[in-house]
Amino acid sequence: MTARRIVIENCSIATVDAHDTEYASGHVVVAGNRIEAVGAGAAPEGLEGVVRRIDASGHLATPGLVNTHHHFYQWITRGLATDHNLFDWLVALYPIWARIDESMVRAAAQGSLAVMARGGVTTAMDHHYVYPEGCGDLSGVIIRAARETGLRFTLARGSMDRSEKDGGLPPDFAVETLEGALAATEATIDEHHDPSFDAMTQVAVAPCSPFSVSTELLRQGAELARRRGVRLHTHGSETVEEEKFCHELFGMGPTDYFESTGWLGEDVWMAHCVHMNDSDIAAFARTRTGVAHCPSSNARLAAGIARVPDMLAAGVPVGLGVDGTASNESGELHTELRNALLINRLGAHREAALNARQALCLGTYGGAQVLGRSAQIGSLEPGKLADLVLWKLDTLAHASIADPVTALVFGAAAPVTLSLVNGEPVVENGRLLHVDEDAVARSTRAEAQRLARIAART
Repeated sequence: MTARRIVIENCSIATVDAHDTEYASGHVVVAGNRIEAVGAGAAPEGLEGVVRRIDASGHLATPGLVNTHHHFYQWITRGLATDHNLFDWLVALYPIWARIDESMVRAAAQGSLAVMARGGVTTAMDHHYVYPEGCGDLSGVIIRAARETGLRFTLARGSMDRSEKDGGLPPDFAVETLEGALAATEATIDEHHDPSFDAMTQVAVAPCSPFSVSTELLRQGAELARRRGVRLHTHGSETVEEEKFCHELFGMGPTDYFESTGWLGEDVWMAHCVHMNDSDIAAFARTRTGVAHCPSSNARLAAGIARVPDMLAAGVPVGLGVDGTASNESGELHTELRNALLINRLGAHREAALNARQALCLGTYGGAQVLGRSAQIGSLEPGKLADLVLWKLDTLAHASIADPVTALVFGAAAPVTLSLVNGEPVVENGRLLHVDEDAVARSTRAEAQRLARIAART
């Protein structure tokens, strides 16, 4: 049977492959759900089964963006506690988050996914860890929302078992028991994890953070993940307060604590990693532990500047993350390309910290590495899955920037003319194909108002 082919021609191409191959004017051929060919000039003649031929003049083709850290449910609590550091922000918002239910989480997931997809994300993830008593099937509604949007997706099934009575921050009724969290996580793997090459849904084991879970949940969570062959995710070294907490409670810093519980390894990635010393970075490099860099959220919560240039130099896999939209209200990953570059230039390396192509790599191939999927996605190469984006760069916002990668990263947010996931269009001319954006806006507004009313009564 002849493969169904899409031919894209006359665009600039940044493949983000191992050699940083780029073409000033080239072609991409998609056959089914795979990239069949990438190269300079026009596509080969005589291709069979071509169902669509796109003249992409004035565009840059890149791999689809890969988001490596998010909390979808926070979409309905945006704009609150805007002048707080992390711990104060959590104290202010946990009582509200503890009231979420299935309808709220579905709407929040739809809003989070829609904005990311419209901005060039083809692989999303959600670290969901708030499961109040009687809240419904939160993991299921999140996964269904990703499927409806058309994005490739990893659910990091989170958990918390350290509540206020144990010295943690979450309300007592908003956490799970150790046994309940492990059982629910394994059930989610059973029901939803797909280990295949072209999987659209995968599951990771993801206890929330050192200050909201017990040592035993971390240890047994790691054992569960490795027994089931899935990845591990958590928050790490986000703030100085977290570092102080770990020293006071465990007698060691976050990285040593994670290593003592089995939480360093090439199957692990951690969010933030802002406060890392040379020894911490060396441990991550030695074990190939990945990092989800969230520059906007780190700035929003005054957490600090992560040492991304030093991590990359040491060989640590690093991707980009939106983080929850209660600490990054835009909810968009393509803005993180620019913010990662600019914020890191405020650090010790100044103008040598990151360049445009390194920033693009963080948002594509780096993210694929962190999610354990660099063999399938993250670069435009024959044989890889057809997850790609066409960015329109010939409008007023970018027309005078000669280099297309510089235009994409340094310039204003570029419109997405086409986004393919698994070879299927998800965005056309800036509009989602499978989601009614106006309906999602109405739904998220209504659920945010309902949550605010419930929280005000309790």
